[in-house]
Amino acid sequence: MLRNYFLIAFRNLRKHKSFSFINITGVAVGLACFLLIALYVQDELSYDRYNTHADRTYRLTRTFLSSEGTASLRLAQAAPPFGPLIKQDFPEAEQVVRTIDNGGLVKYGEHSFNEEDMFFAEANLFKVFDFNVTSGNPEHALVNPFSIMFSRPMAEKYFGRENPVGKTVRLYDQFDLTVTGVFEPLPAQSHFHPSFLVSFSTFNDNRVYGAEQLRTNWSNNSFNTYVLLKPNGNPQRMEAAFPSFQDKYVPAEEGRKASAFSILNLQKLTDIHLKSHTDSEIEPTGDMSYIYLFSAIGLFILLIACINYMNLATARSAGRAKEVGMRKVVGALRSQLIGQFLSESILVVTFSLFIAIGLVLLCLPVLNEFTQKHMAFSQLLDPVFLSVLIGITLLTGLVAGSYPAFFLTSFRPLGVLKGQIASTMRTGKLRQVLVITQFAIAIALIISTAVVYNQMKYIQNYRLGYAKDQVLLLSDIGDSTTNYETLKQQLLQTGAVRDMGRSSRVPSGRLLDSYGGMAMKGDSMAPVKINLRGLRVDYDFIPAYQISMAAGRNFSRAYSTDTSMVVLNETAVRQLGWTPEQAIGKPFQYGPAKGQIIGVTKDYHFESLHQQVAALAMILTPRQLNWISIPLKGNITASIQQVESVWKQYFPQRPFDYQFLDTRFDRLYAREQTQQTLFSIFAGVAILISCLGLFGLSMFMAEQRTKEIGIRKVLGASEASLVALFSQDFMKLVLVALVIASPIAWYAMHTWLSDFAYRTDIHWWVFLLAGGLTIFIALLTVSFQSVKAALMNPVKSLRSE
Repeated sequence: MLRNYFLIAFRNLRKHKSFSFINITGVAVGLACFLLIALYVQDELSYDRYNTHADRTYRLTRTFLSSEGTASLRLAQAAPPFGPLIKQDFPEAEQVVRTIDNGGLVKYGEHSFNEEDMFFAEANLFKVFDFNVTSGNPEHALVNPFSIMFSRPMAEKYFGRENPVGKTVRLYDQFDLTVTGVFEPLPAQSHFHPSFLVSFSTFNDNRVYGAEQLRTNWSNNSFNTYVLLKPNGNPQRMEAAFPSFQDKYVPAEEGRKASAFSILNLQKLTDIHLKSHTDSEIEPTGDMSYIYLFSAIGLFILLIACINYMNLATARSAGRAKEVGMRKVVGALRSQLIGQFLSESILVVTFSLFIAIGLVLLCLPVLNEFTQKHMAFSQLLDPVFLSVLIGITLLTGLVAGSYPAFFLTSFRPLGVLKGQIASTMRTGKLRQVLVITQFAIAIALIISTAVVYNQMKYIQNYRLGYAKDQVLLLSDIGDSTTNYETLKQQLLQTGAVRDMGRSSRVPSGRLLDSYGGMAMKGDSMAPVKINLRGLRVDYDFIPAYQISMAAGRNFSRAYSTDTSMVVLNETAVRQLGWTPEQAIGKPFQYGPAKGQIIGVTKDYHFESLHQQVAALAMILTPRQLNWISIPLKGNITASIQQVESVWKQYFPQRPFDYQFLDTRFDRLYAREQTQQTLFSIFAGVAILISCLGLFGLSMFMAEQRTKEIGIRKVLGASEASLVALFSQDFMKLVLVALVIASPIAWYAMHTWLSDFAYRTDIHWWVFLLAGGLTIFIALLTVSFQSVKAALMNPVKSLRSE
């Protein structure tokens, strides 16, 4: 019997080729979108789970509190003394390992490169994380100071086919390091990807950092600290003991115990990628809310495909009604008829699945390039994923085929053979609900796409308060002040650059430095009670970025005392309770600067527009600045060549590695740009599949109303009036969908926009655009069948009566 079901189903599909093609295509596109989204979601959820001890590995985070007790800075790193002390004081800590990202210049022979992703790591790193060490002994590779391990790609880059173990490379042009091993790169689904591992014991050398600093420096919160708990370890119990632990070891500040100005937490390793929202991550992280969002979109598109199949199957119901009636007359049970129609549905979905797999294979490389991931089709062959896929296929077939199966088999044989169809009103209402659901989802996606586009355009056009275009950035030049000044003068003489400035950080980065400020209160200096971020600059940083002054002046070489002075921004002055003019000349201390406020800049957006403008203090430190900012003039390519030529004269041993500020700025919103594109694609797919369903429904209605149209034409109705009559019912459904989708989309996008400190409004025309576009596409779809029905010869439609 089952074989007979599938045989008849196959014959029906072959007989009605056009319907079968539309059905299979619609379900295939829906399944392909669902599979691609499922691969993306699976990839995002798998971060760091490759580690053997992932379920009991935690990262130590530190949150700083303002004087009012609110969080002012959330760091994914902590101060260096915490690691050894946690191992000492908490017996449930099986291992504690510290790392710090500290890239720089690496030389081997005649070759030198500015390298990133270099981590100083403690020797027990391999007891916490799973590394595939292919050369060297992981037990001893990071024990001795001045040891370095290379990832395989880096080893091939420096040494080619030679065995690198035992060779020597030079770091920062100051230290020689011995290569002790080679490891395979960590999986893409890792929250950090070291290219080099340097022994942490190297930090004990005073030229690098110093053993005393590692024991006593509580202000340098740059150290990634991981805790591997014993199998019975309780992270909540440890966190409960952290306040007293801090008070025991960390010095009080301004009369406040350590637990009053900072909080320690344990963050699960597998939560870092999707659930961590600190101000300082090693690499960009994802967001769990986006996983929920894309999962919902995948399910909605699959639902639209199922609805589409239901509508198309129903459109053929009139043609198969007599078949059902005859089968019932000759003794077929309803359960057998339902089985046959569900078999046909499952067959359609199976065919669609094979096409969907082909579409996934075609689209996966594009998706990988677009999302910067390394998803493989082999992930679909994972036993768990494969079983879910088979289950989804069967469920889709059953859901898609349930409505036509139960609808068609509900006809009474006598009524069917007379040409009557029962329950028309009931089933018609259900079909209308399905169409409204389809278009409500499609309209919501169109509205979301328009809002995201408007926000991205708003960001691109927003006045940041500084000049960001054509600013070339160079990093890590070392403390070469003399060479730098000569370099600057020669570059200015070329006419290729407008200005040059140096700073500890550059716009588009995060302001994570804070030194603690003091201002005059009464007759003495008192700590300021605002969260004041710090930026170290040279004399030329402010003019290089064309930052405007609200009051006072910039640092000047004409005043030798300016190394003790401070420049604030408007936000800092306002939070201190002054106007810019009132602030000038007031005694102020910030970090090493113990002098006066000499200037107030207008607010400028150093960080992303996700953040409010921070209260900022700039201090003058011409030495030990990590970044050079060079605004270029004229032809960009020619200017870069001139800068490189002069650079090599003064820094011949340093690679000319540069980047542009506007490129870094664009990367701040890469996730939103990706979201905009994906919304556009999904909205297009949803509209496409919805129109297929609408096409099927219009075909069904045309068959139902053939005689009505014939009579109207005989009585003198024009083709235009018939098309309008035929289309208005569908337009009502689209309008109802617009009314339902608009408040839902508004709420969703209002929530999304709340993540931006500076954002556009949700304009009324967005809803008008979405509704107009949907109505236009729906009219095109319906009008084809409407015109065809209106042009039919009335004699032909009436003679079958």
